[in-house]
Amino acid sequence: MSETNRIEYKQELNNDVDIEKEVIAFLNYHEGGIIYIGIDKQGNTVGVADVDGDMLKIKDRIKNNISPSAMGLFDVVAETKDGKNLIKIIVAGGSEKPYFKKKYGMTEKGCFIRIGTASEPMPQAMIETLFASRTRNSLHRIKSVRQNLSFEQLKIYYDEKKLTLNERFKESLEMLTENGDLNYVSYLLADENGTSIKLAKYAGTDRVDLVENNEYGYCSLIKATKSILDKLDIENKTVSKITPKGREDTRLWNPIAIREAVVNAIVHNDYTREVPPKFEIFTDRLEITSYGGLFDGMTQADFFEGLSYPRNKEIIRIFKDLGMVEQLGSGVPRILRAYPKECFHFGDSFLRITIPKSVVEEHSGELVVDETGGATGGQVGGQVGGQVGGQVGGQVEYLTDRQRDILEIIIDNPKISRKQLAEELKINKSAVQKHIDALKKKNIIERDSATTGQWIIKIQK
Repeated sequence: MSETNRIEYKQELNNDVDIEKEVIAFLNYHEGGIIYIGIDKQGNTVGVADVDGDMLKIKDRIKNNISPSAMGLFDVVAETKDGKNLIKIIVAGGSEKPYFKKKYGMTEKGCFIRIGTASEPMPQAMIETLFASRTRNSLHRIKSVRQNLSFEQLKIYYDEKKLTLNERFKESLEMLTENGDLNYVSYLLADENGTSIKLAKYAGTDRVDLVENNEYGYCSLIKATKSILDKLDIENKTVSKITPKGREDTRLWNPIAIREAVVNAIVHNDYTREVPPKFEIFTDRLEITSYGGLFDGMTQADFFEGLSYPRNKEIIRIFKDLGMVEQLGSGVPRILRAYPKECFHFGDSFLRITIPKSVVEEHSGELVVDETGGATGGQVGGQVGGQVGGQVGGQVEYLTDRQRDILEIIIDNPKISRKQLAEELKINKSAVQKHIDALKKKNIIERDSATTGQWIIKIQK
């Protein structure tokens, strides 16, 4: 493969290779780019002799020789091709253009832009235009409303990764404004803050009947993220299908895609609006909404191709330190391996991914259960919640936890009223009615109002 507007080859890393120039050109380019060390200009793999040493040199040069800070906007990773070791530098388009070499400042000798397959000096007029429109509301520029913040949780998470935060960690992690005050990055990562991320769970497919409303916040954004991931892991039940060939287990949602979607929503959310992302569980899907929409100049095609344009590079850098983010731009491609592009909805001020629950195919004679002990499919044996005895007439779709609860109560007390069901389950009567209607539609229960006035369980004994 030859060089392109987004791919640059370098045969080796030496004093003649101006790696800062190439990185700056991609930082100033809206699509970013990739630099390979160990491939010559003809595309031949020649390899790198000292991968670890060269990677350290590259990181040090980018960190110390480029301004504004590129931390959180690049990755340096080792790869193997044709049996030889390479270095891959992934560079995202930055939001604080123009980027430049510190020793030359914002001049044509210090600023570069990608044009075709080359990194060219940036004209002075373009430099001035970019500087005039530079993002002013970056998180590290916004002063925290509170300055008496502590960061014990952050230190614990770094310690767990055997990384030490020294006395200057606030400066190195860009947690200070240019005036030395704690900034909004500090606020979000502090042990206590006013930001709370909500995870709601509903009894149906709409937002009418709320059954859970969890608050994960007022703490470090890292802790809140881990709490949400833990909660969704609990909700991500395993659906099992027992066939003549054995038991097949499927989780409601692809766990890798869910993790990527959660982390992406949190690290790319526009916190300058003071609106955190939200997570909503319905009986048929999971919805994850982050605010801010796509960056200006970024298309949906760019998004799906995994082009990285980080909104909060400071947060991404810290999440990457802690192993919660992998390579830049890898999140969306991982999600697309499990779910189609149609799951994404792009609004002017938000981005939402809707992830359906996995569909369990039903076959005659198969038993389909989930880890709660509930049942679906053609044959349901025993008692609901443990096993439901007999065979359910008709084609039974996946039962929600609440529908199983109602069915269990009706089995124990066939004369129970809707009002009593609502009181026992601590939900309103309209929610009970929706579940009753669903159970009737699935041909599981019916009401004998004409004679006994009780529920009839349509299970053959």
